[in-house]
Amino acid sequence: MSAPKNLARLGPAPTRLRQIALVTRDLEQAKHQLTHIIGTEVILEDPIVEQWGLKNFLVPLGGDIIEVVSPFRENTTAGRLIDKRGDGGYMIIMQTEDARTRREYIEANGLGKVIWGYEKDDVVCVQYHPTGVKGGMMVELDSHGPTKANPTPLKERFSPWHACGPDYTGYIEGMRRTSHLTLQGCVLRLAPGDVRHGDASRQWEEIFGVGRSRDLLAFTNARLGFIRGQQGERDGLVSITVGVNGKEHLDAILDRASKAGLCGDGWINMCRIKWYFVLTGYGEAKGKL
Repeated sequence: MSAPKNLARLGPAPTRLRQIALVTRDLEQAKHQLTHIIGTEVILEDPIVEQWGLKNFLVPLGGDIIEVVSPFRENTTAGRLIDKRGDGGYMIIMQTEDARTRREYIEANGLGKVIWGYEKDDVVCVQYHPTGVKGGMMVELDSHGPTKANPTPLKERFSPWHACGPDYTGYIEGMRRTSHLTLQGCVLRLAPGDVRHGDASRQWEEIFGVGRSRDLLAFTNARLGFIRGQQGERDGLVSITVGVNGKEHLDAILDRASKAGLCGDGWINMCRIKWYFVLTGYGEAKGKL
């Protein structure tokens, strides 16, 4: 692989927080909770992940995705993570303009280790090893190249997303049916003893090219923050914030969560993650980010 010029000066680029993956022992319980409480739907159960000893499902929050995986074989990465930390966060999956060039930059500067990836048609998919990356999550940085049918992949809210499978005409309808929902952001806890959350956001900006707004990572559609590590607390995903357009939709979510006994102090507990739902004015008919 030939390295592009000016690798040392590759700065931030527009980046979308496109998908958050969770891991759980009880996939059916997680599926029921997310679809019933949030009011979303399963748009894919991907048989391809079975080669890694996993089962999964994907649900849309408008044009963005929550994935949940669960191991069914021994000695899987997801299974070891559950044994270590229990249910919770697994991956942060981002969409950038050019994942290939960013990979070349990362490898040329020794900033991260690629553990898996592929290139097919307009898609570049790259997973990075979590060791050394602050926040306790596996990171994937992907891109869709512009095509005639998808000329501005980052700007279109319901643009194709390779993780949802090849049937775009099928899964886009599920995205549109949940257009009142938006992925607003998430929070990651640092490892015990690590209290420098500003260093974490600067590291992600340097490695993955996500611009910062003070100490927050500023995606085109969402924000990602870090909180200091604490003894006795696992690092990784702490919370997800979902925007809800329409008070009737928000009230229905909170009512279902209350009846299911999942409400905490201002948040909803699903997959050992705190879910915050906030009222937004995001128009259901809007298609651009």
